[in-house]
Amino acid sequence: MARRKLVAGNWKMNGSLAQLAELDAIAAAAEAHPAVDVAICPPFTLIAAAVQLGKVPIGAQDVHPNEKGAHTGDVSAGMLKEAGARVVIVGHSERRADHGETSALVRAKAEAAIVAGLIAIVCVGETEEQRLAGRAVEVVDEQLAGSVPSGAAAASLVIAYEPVWAIGTGRTPTTDDVAQMHAAIRARLATLIGAAAEEVRILYGGSVKPSNAAELMAVPNVDGALVGGASLTAADFVPIVEAAG
Repeated sequence: MARRKLVAGNWKMNGSLAQLAELDAIAAAAEAHPAVDVAICPPFTLIAAAVQLGKVPIGAQDVHPNEKGAHTGDVSAGMLKEAGARVVIVGHSERRADHGETSALVRAKAEAAIVAGLIAIVCVGETEEQRLAGRAVEVVDEQLAGSVPSGAAAASLVIAYEPVWAIGTGRTPTTDDVAQMHAAIRARLATLIGAAAEEVRILYGGSVKPSNAAELMAVPNVDGALVGGASLTAADFVPIVEAAG
């Protein structure tokens, strides 16, 4: 079936108020390619300001599973929604590795996001050691089983496959590797949420750039991209949006 492509930018711990000027050209590209959904996920400090500009849909990079409470430094899904965010990334490999996030926690965060009316982009991906050991599909399968909320629907759930060894390294899997993993993810989703799995978008992430975007977008079951470093400037991000269109 034909699924709308989604290209989401993850600015990570980068960006400033001045850098929001990049959204002008990104918005123009999104308008020129109406069949592609575009979102930018800046740091928490820039969400409200970016939303006020009204250029492109804005998201967050993390969320706390609780609605409120004594959680110093954390932000709830309701707070993100109030700030104008529409999507939120959960379970990024950097969160799993640097903050020890388990799949159970990722699932709780995704559930909180969905309840608040946000779209949850649930990230999964294997390390290089796991891939070399022949366990890539097994690892991602386990992450999906633990991270995807039961009863999730395509309107509120997106999966992002990001091989950990490809993030920020300039290296990418072969298109055959990507096709195999995305097909495996689609099949696993079907066991988790039934027929709705066919409509869920599965993004590829991990050193996506203008030079490889078109090739990656052409792979079966690749419904867009979660873009890191190349999303920081319109010069790099716009060609990826164009490739999706």
